[in-house]
Formats: sequence, C-alpha cells, structure tokens
Amino acid sequence: MEFKNDAFEQLERRGFVFQTTHLEETKKILKKGPITFYIGIDPTADDLHVGHFFGLQMARILQDCGHRCIVLVGGATALIGDPTNKASLRKMLSKEEVERNAREISAIIKRFVRTDGDNPAIVVDNADWLKPISYIDFLRDVGVHFNVSEMLSKDLYKNRLKNGGLTFMEMGYMLMQSFDFVHLNDKFGCVLQIGGSDQWGNICGGVELSRKMNFLDGKERPLMMGLTCPLLTNADGVKMGKTEKGTLWVSREKTSAFEFFQHFVNCLDADVERLLRFFTKIDVEEIKRMCSEDIVKAKKLMAFEVTKLVHGEQEAKKAQETANNLFAIGSAENMPTETVENIGKINILDFLASLSIIKSKSEARRLIEQGGIEIDGIKKTDISEAVDLNEKKEIIVKKGKKTFVKVVFN
Repeated sequence: MEFKNDAFEQLERRGFVFQTTHLEETKKILKKGPITFYIGIDPTADDLHVGHFFGLQMARILQDCGHRCIVLVGGATALIGDPTNKASLRKMLSKEEVERNAREISAIIKRFVRTDGDNPAIVVDNADWLKPISYIDFLRDVGVHFNVSEMLSKDLYKNRLKNGGLTFMEMGYMLMQSFDFVHLNDKFGCVLQIGGSDQWGNICGGVELSRKMNFLDGKERPLMMGLTCPLLTNADGVKMGKTEKGTLWVSREKTSAFEFFQHFVNCLDADVERLLRFFTKIDVEEIKRMCSEDIVKAKKLMAFEVTKLVHGEQEAKKAQETANNLFAIGSAENMPTETVENIGKINILDFLASLSIIKSKSEARRLIEQGGIEIDGIKKTDISEAVDLNEKKEIIVKKGKKTFVKVVFN
C-alpha cells in the first residue's frame, strides 16, 4: 500500500505523533505541502542504532508523502555533546573521530531515506556553517536570545544539574542546535524539525530562536514548527534497542541480521501491533486483525519486516531460516558465533560468564539452577561442574528457549 498525501494523518494513525509546537498549523502545512523538514543525527558513533532508525522511519513517511527531507549530521554539535537526560558529561570525541563517524553514518543514512530519484533527501553537516562563525559573533547574534534561567528549567539539563556537573560547554548545545534550524530555514526554506521526544527542548529552542531573531532583524521568516515522535519503548516503558551484547546497531558488523531478527521476535506480545505500525506499510486495520487472530504469526512477520527494512530481504530470509532451524533441530549454520581461548577444564560458571549472552556469574548460577542452560544439547544442573574443553573446536550453548551461541575455540 502507498501512503496518502496527508502526511500528518499517516503519522498519527501509525503512532508517530507525540508533541507538536503548533498542532493545527502543522496539520495544515503537511496536508497542503510540499514543505521542507529536517531531522538531526549527531555522529557520536560510527553507526546508527535502532532509535535513529525509528526517527528516520518518520522522515521516510514524510518523504514518501512528497515532502522534502534534510538529514543533518551534527559534525559540530557532536564535538559538544547533547546533555539530554545524561547524569554525567558525555565522553568528548576528537575532531578526527567525529569526522570519521560523520562519513560512516552519512553513508548508512542513505539506506533509510531516498537520496536519488524523485524528491531526493539531502544530507548536510552543521560543521559547514557553525565552525566559520566566530565565538563573539555567535554570542552576540544567537546567545543574546537565550535566558539562562529558562534553559535550566528544561528537562534536558535536569539530570546534569541534579548530579552537580552541568558545564558551560553543554549549555551551548541548545544554542547550536537552535541556530541549525534558523540556518536551514534561511538556506533551504525548512519550516519543520522532527525528532524523538527527548529532543523536545532543543526543538522548541529553535522555534523560539526563529521568532526572536525575526523580531530583532525584521525578517519575515515563515512560522517554524517542531514535531516529535515518542521514544521507542516496549509496553513496560523500557527503552528498546539493547541486546545481550549491548546496543542494537543497524550495521551487520556490530549486530548481525540474526541478532536483529531475534531481538524483535522476542519482544512482548503487547508491542507487536505498535511495531508493525511503525516499521511496515501494512494497513492499520489489517495489523489489528492479524494481531487479534494470531499474535505469534504477527510477531514473526514483524521481526522479518523490520530486519528486511534494515538489512535487506536476503539477510532477513537467512535470519528467519536460521531461527527456524535452531528451534526445530537445535543447530544452524548462521547462528551467532564468538571466539574464545581454549583453556582446557574450567568451572561452568566461569565459562558461561565469559560469553556475551550471560551477563555475570550470578546470572549463570540462576540459569543453571532453573534448568535454563544447555551445552551441546545437554542440560546443565551442577554449578560446580568443570567443563572439559580439551580437543574441542566448537560447542553450542543454549540459554533459555530462544538464545543460542556457537562458541569457537582458538
């Protein structure tokens, strides 16, 4: 099914609308269209995680409805670091690290929004316009419009304040991101910024900065608006995107297609309908019917479709086949693999704790006591057992009903 031209209706029906600075005006411009909008991503890593992917899915819907998309890679803002919801100062990256990360994620972004053909998205870097501005000019032209008392009342600074460590550098982040919106409006006619709800304070800062600068310099910029989607959480309110190994990345080198598939196939039943709305083009009424009739089948379809969207259909089929083989016969060629050193005999708790699928010895102990560990198809019940790895090249460890790893010894 192709999306209709009413982008706001599509976003709302699929659960993407969380906050708007100007609800009726946003509905109107998105229905009339086309307008230019932007979404920002800071290159604090050399990859995108599932949260970025969620935001880009929102951008793709707007693009598919005919609106013009700008993806801003924050090569300047990444050098400062967004303090939103952080208890401590972000690790500062070198300029070289940020530049490398920006190149990597600029390439990955092209997998999720169209950058060629009809209505192509453009990718820009705020380092191109922020770095040439002198410090004094920025304070005089932008900083003059920000009230410190109002800034400190924002949610994005509260955790840093509570932990007693908000720096002047971090205070500058909102100013920089706000100016990005004004610059993109001046250069490209951008009138809408989208992002996750954790960016609400920064987005509102840009909307307010445009109003104040208009008043001061007499420019007649059009009304600039903000729209956020909810954070990607499960039905229990826990943020999605964590695997046994850590963050759920979109690159296969960091998170395999199988691990990606398994993350979604193991989600709560209560999350399936929302995820199908977010990550497929299946009609909402059809999604409701599927979930009410067979939630397990709907979940498997959702996991396949999300994996296909990120990794392509061929990799999604491989992941699905691997999962089917694992659960049917307990073995598969493409199951997750990790390599460890063969040290002969080792206590089972020590061995299990060395694997990525087990977080600690205490978890290993609990799993064994509950009958949740199998090694090469044999259930383990003795926490004092010594696992003999001599002359073994590989073994398969199963945790619970659905988590497998092939351990290869060097």
